This record gives sequence, C-alpha cells and structure tokens, in this order.
Amino acid sequence: MPLSAAALAPDLRRLWFTSAQRIRTIAARFDADHRAPVLTVRGRYQAQEWTEWTRGFMVGSALLQFDAMGDDTFLQMGRRQTRQHMESAATHFGVHDHGFTCTGTFGVLLRLMHEGRLPHSRWERAYYEFALKVSGAVQARRWTQLSRGRGYIYSFNGPHSLFADTIRSLRALALAYRLGSVLLGEQDARVSLLDRLIQHARVTADHIVYYGTGRDGYDVPGRVAHEALFNVRSGTFRCPSTQQGYSPVTTWTRGLAWILCGFAELVEFVYMLPEEEVAPYGGHDALASPMLDALAVTSTFYLREMPACGVPYWDTGAPGLSKLAGYRERAADPFNDYEPVDSSAAAIAAQGLLRYGRYLGIDGAGARFWQAGLRITKTLLSDLYLNADPDHEGLLLHSVYHWPRRWDHVPPGRQVACGESVMWGDYHLRELALYLQRIEAGPYYAFWNVC
Repeated sequence: MPLSAAALAPDLRRLWFTSAQRIRTIAARFDADHRAPVLTVRGRYQAQEWTEWTRGFMVGSALLQFDAMGDDTFLQMGRRQTRQHMESAATHFGVHDHGFTCTGTFGVLLRLMHEGRLPHSRWERAYYEFALKVSGAVQARRWTQLSRGRGYIYSFNGPHSLFADTIRSLRALALAYRLGSVLLGEQDARVSLLDRLIQHARVTADHIVYYGTGRDGYDVPGRVAHEALFNVRSGTFRCPSTQQGYSPVTTWTRGLAWILCGFAELVEFVYMLPEEEVAPYGGHDALASPMLDALAVTSTFYLREMPACGVPYWDTGAPGLSKLAGYRERAADPFNDYEPVDSSAAAIAAQGLLRYGRYLGIDGAGARFWQAGLRITKTLLSDLYLNADPDHEGLLLHSVYHWPRRWDHVPPGRQVACGESVMWGDYHLRELALYLQRIEAGPYYAFWNVC
C-alpha cells in the first residue's frame, strides 16, 4: 500500500521530541567550545580535526527544531549561536562547504523572517543578507577555470579537485545571487554567481556522474565518483578519485546521496528563476537538462543497488559485501561483521528522491521515487535507527564518517562501526522530517524562499 507524508506524522512527532533533548545536551557541551562536534564515540559527540564544516549542522539543528515545533527556546539558541559561531564561516576561504555552514544558519534565519516566523527587523535582516552575500562570493572565489564556460568550485584538496559533495554547497551561490550579490575580481571584473553555479553543476554532471556511455570500464549508469581530478594547466579531465570511498571506480554512497539531493534542489531553484534571468542559458529546460539527466540515472541506480529498506552500506564496492549474499533483497544489517551501513547517506538521499519524485509528479512518473523517499524515512524513524537512549547524544544511529581511515568507532565485540551518529546525519534527518511536515502544513520547504 502506498505511503503518504501524513501517515508518518506520529513518527515525526516522536523524532522532534527526541531531537529537542539531543540539541540541548549537545549545546550544553559545545556552546563555548571552539571545536565543532562531528561524530559520536560511545554515544558522546567528539570533535575531529579535519576542516571546520560541521558547526553549521549543530546551530542549524536548533533552527530546524524551532521551524518544526515553534518552541522559541530553540529560535533564541539558534540566533545566539549563529552570531557566536558562524560569522567567521562567511569568510572561510579554506572550505567548499558554505552551503552547509552559512545557508543552514544565516539562510534559515532569513527564510524564517521572510515567512513571518520571526519579527521583522530591518537591521537583523540586513545582517543575515550581508553574511549570505559574502558567503556566496567567497565560495564562488574558490574557482578552477577549465575553459570558456566550464569551471568548478574546487575542494579543500586543491584546485585540481572537484568533489561530489559540493553540489549541495551551490545553495550558497544561489542565495547570494538571489539577494543581488556578485563577485568582484581584478580590475573590478563582475563575476555572475549564477553563471558559476551553472558551470559547476554542468561539470559535476559531466565528470562525477556516469551514464553508461563507455567513458571507462566501470561506466555503470548512475554510478558516482566521489572526486574528479583535472590538469589545471590544460583544463583536461584526468581521472576519477575518492577520499572517503573504497576506490575511484566504486560508488561511495554518501557521495551519491549528495548528488541526488543537490541536483534535485537545484532543479527546483532553476524553475523558480524568472524567464529573463535564464534566457541567456537557453531557458529553464536547457538549464535544467543536465541536472535532470544526472537525477534520472542516479535515482534509478540508488533504487536498484541499495538494500530493500533504502539504507545503504557505505560503498557499493566495499569488499565485505561479497560475504553478504543477497544484501540488496533484504533490509540492511547495521550489526553485520563485514561492512558498515551509512544511515546519514539514506537521510540525504531520501530528501533528494522526494524532491525529484515531486518534480516528476507523485501520482505519475515520480511515484516510485516519492514512495522510495517515504519508505526510507519510515525506516530511519524506526527503533533501529532513531535513537531512544537519552544518554546517547546522537539522533540517527548507524552513520559513518570516514571508514577507510577508521575514524568511526567500532564497539567492543564488533567487527565494523555501528551504533554511532554524525552531525550531518542528525541534521539531515531533521531536515527530511521538516520537508515532509511542510508538505502537509505548508509552505513548501525551499532554501531560496528568502525574498
């Protein structure tokens, strides 16, 4: 029987009740800490020195909690933490994560004010707008030009590196563009943030996503590379790579999830733009076409390759999967002895499937993707994944960060990581829940609804 968003309402209420306690607990320990919480070890959130990219999920979670439940305590917490922790993120030139750090904090506050959920303040609004304009320009400045009309925002690995993850950070450029920002270069050259968003999206669709066209010996339609490497002198593509996946020619499932969610959101953004703004790029359909091509193959790949419950193992080529015969035909097992699952990838992918399914039509061509997104959500809200232990600081259990480096905690007596949480997994479960809640109650949840 088909699921509906309304049928999940009791599970969503349980999530928000649990979420409130987790947010308070984490804030009590990390409010004054210069380090950001990243992942849990034995149920307690720890920092992980890598890059400063997860603080926005902590702060943003309080704002999502307010958005969903209307508890002013979390609004005040999120506003205070945004001022306290996130100003430096707006000018952080060292990361490709502005769509996570600033869009999820300053952007949410501006959206809430635009929707009438916050009292209107001219100066407070100007503060949020300025932070978002700066953030988008800083993100767009992190640029590798390949040839005329082709370039990308490079990862923290350097100008040669394009990450799958960054597709969802294009929200920073989208918001800044929507607010009228531009990037000024040498001799005051004006650089369009929309143009850079479009170029990055096209290069990502071309080189991160596979279409079964014989690009290499592992060109399976819908497969995703975590990283694409380029020769920055000649502007030519060199090879796929990975940082957190098993290999360059397998699919790290969180990278696949970023592509699904990022492109689905960008398609909605493109069709929201006025015709005169997209006319130079051939119009809405021409602009969205490569994004929709990427969504068509990656969504189909996700439904075909993941376990029956929709919660993936961390990489489709992880070697231990050969010992889990028939794993696609049954629910994922977080307690197996061979490979960890990554519920954070499921939370991200579910939102992408829902948005893509809605775009196609939930009673038509998009029904299977919409229903898949609802089924994954129901699974993540079950007792197996939604943490009920008040002494465990995580919300979404059985997530992993960097399994190749073994950063993830393996409990005593176990062979692989399980039972732990990551900050982006908790955040995206909340965002997924808010998306479905607003499907029923409105208005539609869209990051660009700020003006």
